[in-house]
Amino acid sequence: MKKQVFRFKEFEVNHSKSAMKIGTDSVLLGAWTSIGHSVNSILDVGAGTGILALQLAQRSPAETIDSVEIDPDAFEECVTNFENSPWGDRLFCYHASFTEFYSEMDETYDLIVSNPPYFSEQPKFDIQNTAREKARFQEHLSFEDLLLGVSILLSPDGAFSVVLPFSEQEKFISVANDYQLYPSDILEVRGQPTSPIKRTLLKFKRNKTESISRKELIIELSRNDYTQDYKELVKDFYLKM
Repeated sequence: MKKQVFRFKEFEVNHSKSAMKIGTDSVLLGAWTSIGHSVNSILDVGAGTGILALQLAQRSPAETIDSVEIDPDAFEECVTNFENSPWGDRLFCYHASFTEFYSEMDETYDLIVSNPPYFSEQPKFDIQNTAREKARFQEHLSFEDLLLGVSILLSPDGAFSVVLPFSEQEKFISVANDYQLYPSDILEVRGQPTSPIKRTLLKFKRNKTESISRKELIIELSRNDYTQDYKELVKDFYLKM
């Protein structure tokens, strides 16, 4: 198998085996997620290549940065990426389902992040042997399971950040409410000024806020002509930003 490596400013990510390759969603979430001074423990749910944990390790001095990944190929690649990074002593990946993980873990985390599966309903194609579609299919980690686990593992003053298709935003907020997790910040993302909103980045806390901070990000003015807001957000990671 040909080695596929994505190079960032301070680390590189091998994504030859992982079903989900390096994409804009994770990089946006890793750059946008706020990290307070009191954050000492971080968890990435569904690590894939480990990109989110690596971004947060670059941005934060948190002593504990854990990840959990069920797919054996992605897990192996994630571990390798962690070991090859400048922060290998702070990064650890568990090979388990998130359900197994939150059922057995006694510790809590100050910050939890996830780029979870996308499909909320059974897709019309066969996913039985397609790793990428399994990684994106919600049956393998439903919103309910994800949010139940977050509600168990999140510290009292902690925060949970997630990236989703915009079409899933209201459903996810509704399910989160059932687990006493409430949105405090929302970033809605368009590809170009006239494009529909494609993605939403959400931050949740245990306590309701009086007003939700809702902003919009446009990635490009035209093809490969990136907006200043987008470049400012990801400049610490992409080589050409």
